[in-house]
Amino acid sequence: MESAMRLCVLTATLVAATAGGAAAHHGWGSYDANKPVTVTGAILTSKYENPHATITVKGNDKVWTVTLAPTFRMINRGATAEMVAVGKIITAYGYPSTAAKDEMRAERITVDGKTVEMR
Repeated sequence: MESAMRLCVLTATLVAATAGGAAAHHGWGSYDANKPVTVTGAILTSKYENPHATITVKGNDKVWTVTLAPTFRMINRGATAEMVAVGKIITAYGYPSTAAKDEMRAERITVDGKTVEMR
């Protein structure tokens, strides 16, 4: 009986530990596909990590947080960490967030004349 109780506690602990990562990932429903935006400017910060790469871009009117694709998809399509490095000039086309001010999800990016689809 005691070993069954330990197994239950271990299972509950593992479920609780892994649920946080899944809950942290937001769905694409929080972006408004009916209001596409294009942001062009210098990349101020770049995080080339999972679950999605993110950059901040100094646009004409404000600084945008741009959510890109997962790194494996970016690598497969030729969008390396160097392509989205700080200081590069980027054009990002995508959809604004309905939940976070000045955030967008990129559908495609163009850097140094190369366009890469993110989805």
